[in-house]
Amino acid sequence: MATRWGICGSGNISHDFCVALRTLTEQDHQIVAVAARSLERAQKFAKTHGIPKAYGCYQELVKDPNIDVVYIGVVHTHHLPVGLLFLNAGKSVLCEKPFTMNSRELRQLISAARENNVFLMEAMWSRCFPVYSEISRLLSEQAVGEVKMVSVYFGLNLLDRIHTTQKEQGGGSLLYIGVYCVQFALMVFNGEKPESVSATGVLLPSGVDESMVVVLKFSGNRIAVCSSSLACALPNTASIFGTSGTITVSSPMHCPTTLEVNGQKSEFPLPDPHLPLNFPNSTGLRYEAEEVRRCMQKGLKESIRMSLADSELVMEIMDEARRQVGVVYEQDSQ
Repeated sequence: MATRWGICGSGNISHDFCVALRTLTEQDHQIVAVAARSLERAQKFAKTHGIPKAYGCYQELVKDPNIDVVYIGVVHTHHLPVGLLFLNAGKSVLCEKPFTMNSRELRQLISAARENNVFLMEAMWSRCFPVYSEISRLLSEQAVGEVKMVSVYFGLNLLDRIHTTQKEQGGGSLLYIGVYCVQFALMVFNGEKPESVSATGVLLPSGVDESMVVVLKFSGNRIAVCSSSLACALPNTASIFGTSGTITVSSPMHCPTTLEVNGQKSEFPLPDPHLPLNFPNSTGLRYEAEEVRRCMQKGLKESIRMSLADSELVMEIMDEARRQVGVVYEQDSQ
C-alpha cells in the first residue's frame, strides 16, 4: 500500500516537497490532504498539486483518518505546538529543520512521539541523499585514512529576507542554514558528542547571528569547523581531510549531486521537476520521503539516517553555540 501523506503548511518548502513526491510512484506515495492557515491558501495549494482535500486549519488535518504521516513545513518557531498537535493525536511526523528552537522543545516532541508510539524524524534531507550514503561507505572503508579535520561552509546573502533576520521568525545563520554544517560534522564523526564547542559570531541589530563559526573538538584530536553566514556567499562546500586523502562535497553541500574523492569526481543526478522549484535540487526531497516509507514499513519509530539522538545532539550544540555568541530567543526563557 502507498504511504499516505498529509501536508501541513502551504509555503515554499511544502511546495517543493510535493513536487519531489511526484517523482516517486503513486503506488508508493500519495498526497491525501493539505492544511494551511486559511482555506483559500489550502485550496490554491491543493489545486496546484492535485491534492484531493484542503483544510483551512491544522486541526482538521489531525482528524483525517486516511493519513499515515504528516509533513510539517511551517516555520520552525511553530514546530513545537504543531508537532505536538499531530503526535498527541497519534500521527507520525516528518518535521522540517531545524527541528525546534532549542533542546528543551525537541525533548518535548521526542517524548510525545514515544508516549504515542508513532514515527518521528527531522526532515534533514541531506542525510538521505545518495552522496551522503556514499560518504558513509567511504568512511567505513577508511578511503582517506583516519579523518582528522572537517570543514563546512554555508553562506548566502539573505539580509533582505525578514524570516531569516528577525528574532520572532527564528532567524539567524546558525538555525537557518548553519544547522546543515553541524549535522554534516556529526555524520562524519558517527554522532559522537564533541569534547568541546567553541563559537564566535557577529549579531544583527535584531539580536540574531549574521555570521557564526562553530569549532567542534572531538576525541583523538579531531576537529570540525562549521561556518555560516546570512551576509555573504560562502563556498557552500564540505571537505573531509584524512591522513591519506580528501573527500569534497561540491556546492550545494546540503543537497549535493557531485562528490570528489582524492581528485576523482562522481555524479549523482536528480530527476527533473514537473513544476518550478523554490530551492536548488529540491527533487532530492524524495529521498527523505523514501526513508520515511522504508522505516514505517519496517515498523520503526525513527530513522537511523537521522536518528532522534542525532537531532538532539545537533540542537544541543547549537544551543551552546548560541549561548556563547549571545543569541537568545523568546522560546529559551519558557
